[in-house]
Amino acid sequence: MSPRKSVQQELTREMIMDAARDLFVQNGYGHVSMRQIAKELGYSHGAIYYHFTNKAELFYAMVQEHFHMLDHILANIMEQDLEQHEKLKQVLLGFIEFGLTHQNHYEIMFLIKDEEVRSFINEGPNKSYEAFAKSVYMLCDKKVSLQDIWSVFLSLHGFVTHYSRHVVGYDEVKDLARSHVNFLLRSLI
Repeated sequence: MSPRKSVQQELTREMIMDAARDLFVQNGYGHVSMRQIAKELGYSHGAIYYHFTNKAELFYAMVQEHFHMLDHILANIMEQDLEQHEKLKQVLLGFIEFGLTHQNHYEIMFLIKDEEVRSFINEGPNKSYEAFAKSVYMLCDKKVSLQDIWSVFLSLHGFVTHYSRHVVGYDEVKDLARSHVNFLLRSLI
């Protein structure tokens, strides 16, 4: 029996989620196994099971982390000492910037179609959308309908989805994002 292969660094949950995220986006959730994730990292699949009991738990942890990141961005913007109009603008731009800066995260959060994991990603979007909607509603002095907020959200989502297929990151379309947000603001204020 050969001695155990020495590893460069201790395997972490973050390393596993990073490798899994890329594989899920490239191949789809159903076509990725824990063994493939381990192979990608250069570890045994047993090392991954030390951190996650199965692929579903790994996926759920990843989705939770991604929505936590998005929620944190919104919370930070809402805490800033800005005029309401500017704060609303930053909320909308923050969503676009997150989606285009973290494209693989965004795809897993909002665009994955595997039925097996749909239940894992229903709670996160609902909570994040609720926080987004409440923020927009308050920043518009409660003078905007939920239908209008939903339309704005879908427009932001469409922007991110469209440009994530064509750009590497947010900086490439920063001016277009500002223009799009200014257009949306006219419908809210």
